[in-house]
Amino acid sequence: MDAQSERIVERVSPRVRRVIAPNPGPFTHTGTCTYVLGAGDVAIVDPGPDRPAHIDALLKAIDGEKLSCVLVTHTHRDHSPAARALKEASGARIMGCAPYAPRADIRVEGPGLDAAHDTAHAPDVVMKDGDRVELGGATIEALETPGHTQNHLCFSLVEEKALFTGDHIMGWSTTVVAPPDGSMTDYMASIERLRRRDDEIYWPGHGDPVRDPARYLRALAHHRRAREAAILQRLEAGDDTIAAMVARIYESVDKRLHGAAALNVLAHLEDLVARELVASDGPLSLTGRFSLK
Repeated sequence: MDAQSERIVERVSPRVRRVIAPNPGPFTHTGTCTYVLGAGDVAIVDPGPDRPAHIDALLKAIDGEKLSCVLVTHTHRDHSPAARALKEASGARIMGCAPYAPRADIRVEGPGLDAAHDTAHAPDVVMKDGDRVELGGATIEALETPGHTQNHLCFSLVEEKALFTGDHIMGWSTTVVAPPDGSMTDYMASIERLRRRDDEIYWPGHGDPVRDPARYLRALAHHRRAREAAILQRLEAGDDTIAAMVARIYESVDKRLHGAAALNVLAHLEDLVARELVASDGPLSLTGRFSLK
């Protein structure tokens, strides 16, 4: 194990330890946050990428303990692949989200982010809303939160009123919602669902914890409404392509993120078309043309 991996094993609450994977980048921030829950009999949430240094760090973090299960929020390749190596090393069950399956209700022409999925993910147990795991002084409950991906789950640590939010909520950045797998309609519904809960802290898949969830969720909802308004304004101004909208709306954003921004705009447009506020000249596409209805 390298020194970097060893340095980032830390206890962040009475029942939670965190190990940050060495995969920093524009979409992963400082790296994927992998969490160890419980004591003696433990679970690992979002094992991360299949990198030997990271897997070694996780195994060292739980040395002398029993790894009962590996919980996965969703099947993007920076979250789920290490589950298989941990299962092989420990015999733990892989649990949580369902395998990736393309959406059948929408056809999106052009490139998407589906290539980011870990198509080899094969859980031993697919968890549904409200399913629980109890181990090592920790009660973990699954919460279905589609939007970033169709198979996205969050996991509640009941004793600490803590929610492990994967990529659904991140403190360092807004979440990419990228068709065809991502859905802005589902994402906003999942945000509203979280607003009805009383969680006290969020532990995201990337970045630092969110310590005032209610306030942060209000800000996220406002941000998405503002982005929708900006898209409608660009359509009113005559910008009828996603490329034109991205150039104006995201002009101050790192251009390396403009591809993801285009997919976010497409997700908003899908929602606006479904609400009959916007018309498309054909099947939803990154290269299509759009107009106000």
